[in-house]
Amino acid sequence: MTILLGTNADSTAQGSGIEPYRAIALQLETRAVNELSVPDARASMMETVSRVGRQIRASKAFVGPDCRLVVLPEYFLTGFPMGETAEQWREKACLAADGPEYRALADIARANGVFLSGNAYETDPHFPGLYFQASFVIDPDGETVLRYRRLNSMYTPTPHDVLKRYVAVHGEESLFPVARTSIGNLACIASEEVVYPEIARCLAFNGAEVFLHSSSEVGSLIPTQKNIAKLARAFENMAYVVSSNSAGITGYAIPANSTDGHSQIVHYEGYKLSEAGFGESMAANATIDVEALRRARRRPGMANFLSRQRFELFAPTYSGSVYPADNLEGGLSGRKHFTDLQAGVIESLRRKGIIS
Repeated sequence: MTILLGTNADSTAQGSGIEPYRAIALQLETRAVNELSVPDARASMMETVSRVGRQIRASKAFVGPDCRLVVLPEYFLTGFPMGETAEQWREKACLAADGPEYRALADIARANGVFLSGNAYETDPHFPGLYFQASFVIDPDGETVLRYRRLNSMYTPTPHDVLKRYVAVHGEESLFPVARTSIGNLACIASEEVVYPEIARCLAFNGAEVFLHSSSEVGSLIPTQKNIAKLARAFENMAYVVSSNSAGITGYAIPANSTDGHSQIVHYEGYKLSEAGFGESMAANATIDVEALRRARRRPGMANFLSRQRFELFAPTYSGSVYPADNLEGGLSGRKHFTDLQAGVIESLRRKGIIS
């Protein structure tokens, strides 16, 4: 089985003008599958796919035929694991790269003529004891042109946790993939990864122009860490951010609307073009002008942040290890593995005098 992790799809687009188009950060309710049986969980996931298809069709009809990009929230099919073992979550909630859920999402992208991005838990046959959280982009032909596995997570396995073997299987280019498409160079950032500037920076220096951010985060009337970070990632990388949050998560004891609202599209100069309120919404839609972004990146001046990077200064700081790679080569024993590992990292930072 070939697992597509990045592509130069439609590379001819780099030499031709891209007309401005509309994008939607579609804010959807997430229905958790944790308390369902495996058959019921799988049925719930397919029902969610159908609901997504209906909402995309209606939203595009309202926004207009030039809508070419739709971004969905983080783990919109399932919610997140709450005490399940890795094997239980793999069986109940994880997608195969060639599974029926992805095929149905491809049908939606094809039927609506859009690039469709989202986030789900998925398996990898090369790592049978693990699962990963993946963000994806499906093009209007129904082809998966990008698959990005989340690199920084508290409790979910990541490529970094099995780094040597992962790179041996999928290659270095799989870590920060960028899809070159007819609507610009697309890259995915998963959830809280938006608060780690290094991830967005690496994607930008692989050519990313539009960050697709699937999230499930606190919705608040005061600025949140993630919402502040979205503005920063946009202007410091001179890139659009299309950020889709969930419209609440049902099926947990956690109050449903704790993660709700503020899906948004951020301009490459760091200001919001649109933002949703609370509840299911298509209100976060706006125009993406890739050619204007490219002109800005070619223009000399103080605001051309990409051209003013001095990486040699930072290389020594980044050359060491903080959070150890390859820590899951012995397998995944549960959440305690991650909390114990983090405690050890904090103690190491204290011993080195980095923190007091």
